[in-house]
Amino acid sequence: MKNKNEKLVRFISISESHEAFGLPKPQHPLISLIHFNEKNPFNTGMAPIYDVLSFYKITFITHNAGRLKYGRDYYDYNEGSMLFLAPNQLVGSTDYNSKTYCYILLIHPDFLLGHPLATKIRQYGYFAYSANEALHLSDSERKTILSIYENMEQELNSRVDEFSQEVMIAQIELLLSYVNRFYKRQFITRKVVNDDILQKTETILDDYFNNLRSLQQGLPTVQFLSQQLNLSPGYLSDMLRSLIGLNAQQYIHEKLIGKAKERLTATKLSVAEIAYELGFEHSQSFSKLFKNKTNQSPLEFRDSFN
Repeated sequence: MKNKNEKLVRFISISESHEAFGLPKPQHPLISLIHFNEKNPFNTGMAPIYDVLSFYKITFITHNAGRLKYGRDYYDYNEGSMLFLAPNQLVGSTDYNSKTYCYILLIHPDFLLGHPLATKIRQYGYFAYSANEALHLSDSERKTILSIYENMEQELNSRVDEFSQEVMIAQIELLLSYVNRFYKRQFITRKVVNDDILQKTETILDDYFNNLRSLQQGLPTVQFLSQQLNLSPGYLSDMLRSLIGLNAQQYIHEKLIGKAKERLTATKLSVAEIAYELGFEHSQSFSKLFKNKTNQSPLEFRDSFN
């Protein structure tokens, strides 16, 4: 059993992770699929408090009776939830209990070397989402994901040969493509929740500019906005893109230009003063952004209203 005084464990290899959880050595040193179920329950006593993995981790929960701890917080997950972690992310002790059944896929980056997926996998934003931004699958989606995991499980439990890597990479790519599709569906079907987030985003930025917080704090950043909303930057950007066609940085720029237009038409402040109020260190940067977004310089825009 792990000493609960240990605060951080780093797993370089998948074999080390297996050993920490009291599992047999993986069939392949660079990829592993662990299936916790009634016959193979999760051993909570073996889990470290916090760990950092040098490989990808994709968790598919098939049954859950209680809360899970991911990072420093607890979350409620239903059957069919999926969570994604990229290498070098901090993992909190996932407080699965003996009645939490799930598949955990571990993929070392070296397993993907020489394949396009080695680059493509880094482009999937959901590996940077927070735990409270898990993918929640519908019944039909759950069946699709389950079939892929069962195929991978069968492949890894059979004899490893020269075709194993090619077959597994094809299954992983299929899995990630479906996840990408299902996340897009989740953004749409959770429209009420996401519309509320959009409204809060607008309120935060309005408050930021109207109360001149930009004078002290500079331009608002995606990181600032996501922290205010308790979302990861990647999830916020993907959600906004699905709702309004703009990522978080583009949305901030749109709000910023809107505030600039208000000041240019309703005040006699100079362009430099407006730039300073909005959080720019140099008025030239403001003018460049304004022209890029409107095809007019700030002065040309002001003159068009006079």
